[in-house]
Amino acid sequence: MTSLHRHAPAGTPHQARSVADHVAAVADLLAPLRSESRTETVPLSQALGRALVHGFLAPVSLPPFANSQMDGYAVNSADMHDDGTEFAVAAPVPAGMRPPALARGTAAPIMTGAMLPDGADAVVPIERAVPDSFPAPGTDARVTLPATAAGTYVRPVGSDIAAGERALAGGTCLGPAQLGLLAALGIPDVEVYRAVRVLFVTTGDEVVEPGQDLPAGKIYDANGTLLAAAMAQAGLDVRRAGISTDDPAELQKLLRRQGADADVIVTTGGVSKGAYEVVRQAMEGQPVEFLHVAMQPGGPQGIGMFDGVPFLGFPGNPVSCLVSFEMFLRPALAAVLGAPALRLPVRARLSHPLTSPQHKHQVRRGNLQPDGTVRLEGGESSHLVRALAGSNALVHVPAGVTELAAGDEVEVWML
Repeated sequence: MTSLHRHAPAGTPHQARSVADHVAAVADLLAPLRSESRTETVPLSQALGRALVHGFLAPVSLPPFANSQMDGYAVNSADMHDDGTEFAVAAPVPAGMRPPALARGTAAPIMTGAMLPDGADAVVPIERAVPDSFPAPGTDARVTLPATAAGTYVRPVGSDIAAGERALAGGTCLGPAQLGLLAALGIPDVEVYRAVRVLFVTTGDEVVEPGQDLPAGKIYDANGTLLAAAMAQAGLDVRRAGISTDDPAELQKLLRRQGADADVIVTTGGVSKGAYEVVRQAMEGQPVEFLHVAMQPGGPQGIGMFDGVPFLGFPGNPVSCLVSFEMFLRPALAAVLGAPALRLPVRARLSHPLTSPQHKHQVRRGNLQPDGTVRLEGGESSHLVRALAGSNALVHVPAGVTELAAGDEVEVWML
């Protein structure tokens, strides 16, 4: 379908920072976390979601020996005739044993994964044998097998990975598949970067903890649960400091009391240009910049150092703070440490049209459907937590694109 989008002129109003530039700035801020002093060696069972410090060369080949891909008969293909061949049945070859060499003119029952005997170069599946069942052990039996080419149903040595070949690169984020490979190679533990320790503070006189009474003018704190869960799910070591009031001196004391051993301090709220922006006030005298990123939602951002600890100030609306994490902190940590894993982009077709601010990268919530279309959930507003909860994806509309029609393609990050 023909796209209806229009591209705006280069540049953004008020010199707002681009999304890409802010991602780079956050990565620069967190670059010291790559220090060798921040590594540890852990067993594979504790390495899920962590990033390798160094790459691995395979110490052994996989498979380490030629083995059978099927339950069947191990044969020498040179003994076979086009119209079928009758063989004497040799001793069976179970998995986990080194079998004797295969005598010419014989066929050995072999189990899936069992070592191929010397002298055998092919396997005939049991379903193609006559009779199509293995004989009882210790009996003089014969079997007729069809002609089979050398290499059929045989897994050669090193057909997965050869000894000395690179298995994983340094910086790889270890998921189940990567840990499975390391285990298959016989590697019991790995050197990884320590999980990033985050001190997380929500701010605002207007928010109270879930479960408490809700006086007039107050709201429950969604950010504390939402963002802490997102960071923990990404493998970060999150310490919640609760809710700080709008007293900047109190916030400073809290950050100094609990943030000294943190790798990163993250706050939500108090970063805009209003009269009671507690985070801005608490950062007075610190090398912290408050700026606007050309993104919707999540435009207001804070970045810098608080008492020597990297600091990120996210906006206070729930969707804004989650989008800020996904757009800035997750990719920066992935760039520096290899973990947490990046959200892999996919392409999808819009199920209906949308509009987007001319100079901003818009991030909408949506549901990717089985037919490859994505349906937007809720509107553009950053307070729509129900729409976020009903979504499985973030939908990206780049800066400069103001309109998209139903059927147009967009980039989607699965949540």
